[in-house]
Amino acid sequence: MPATGTDGAAVTATSLRKTYAGGVAALKGIDLRLDYGQVLGLLGPNGSGKTTTVNILATISRPDGGEVVIAGADLRTDPAGVRERIGVAGQFVSVDNFLTGRENLTLTARLNHLSKPAGRDRVDQLIAQFDLGDFADRKAATYSGGMRRRLDLAAAIIARPRVLMIDEPTTGLDPRSRLQVWDAVRGLVTGGTAVLLTTQYLEEADQLADNVLIIEHGRVVAEGPPDALKQLVGGTVIEVTLHDERSARLAGRVLLAREPVVDGTTVRVPGLPDADAALPAVIAELVAADLPLKAAQLRSPTLDDVFLELTGKPAETHESTQQG
Repeated sequence: MPATGTDGAAVTATSLRKTYAGGVAALKGIDLRLDYGQVLGLLGPNGSGKTTTVNILATISRPDGGEVVIAGADLRTDPAGVRERIGVAGQFVSVDNFLTGRENLTLTARLNHLSKPAGRDRVDQLIAQFDLGDFADRKAATYSGGMRRRLDLAAAIIARPRVLMIDEPTTGLDPRSRLQVWDAVRGLVTGGTAVLLTTQYLEEADQLADNVLIIEHGRVVAEGPPDALKQLVGGTVIEVTLHDERSARLAGRVLLAREPVVDGTTVRVPGLPDADAALPAVIAELVAADLPLKAAQLRSPTLDDVFLELTGKPAETHESTQQG
């Protein structure tokens, strides 16, 4: 049984604060908890404090205040202990293209001070676990994007970290590769690893996360299981698609009393308990305003709707490479 933090949690952070030069308050008292065998999805638009939070938990940046315990190690008094307990897979895959997959993992094993026999056994285990056997002795330069990401995840857990932090795991991957990475993450969680996940794809958080934390302006604005967060939006969502963004903005003004959210060429009217009756009225209002539609539908709320409702920004504005 791994050592744990407060009340059996893998990660706890309390009143986490960070202010940058010039008085920019990136974090204003963030609380979070991540248990073993679970995924915590960390979401937030640019400048929300998401990246700052991850950098602090990964010991890249020091907080100005608050307490963090990761797998029993106190970040303030034992940062080296924290680093021993975590694995980090960044947004950009950090594999050596001139080495084979096996050589990449072997090098990582040595850097983590595994003995040669233990390292060889661990490399063989990970090659099998991440379905890399047919390509293990080929140079990483020949790997597809999904294979490279799986190799990167394997390298991140070679020392069996109790907590794995993954930043944008499937950005730029095709749908098949994305599903393969999702399966790899699920396998790690089944084995008891605690995973902190940041992602720009809210469908990804919906698929993988047991709990979601949405940060805005350095504060937590919502947290809970994805299905519970969807209830914040309310009832059925009306979604209409216009022919161009200008028409969508005009449609937003026409439907202003219904509190719509405009996202590109799409206008969403969330949280309607009587959406079946409201849809014909919405269509009639837009047709009367000479705004013909490309499509109109009723659907259940998604995490995208929650994100838009709480932050007023579409999820596509996430950029883990920017400060915040």
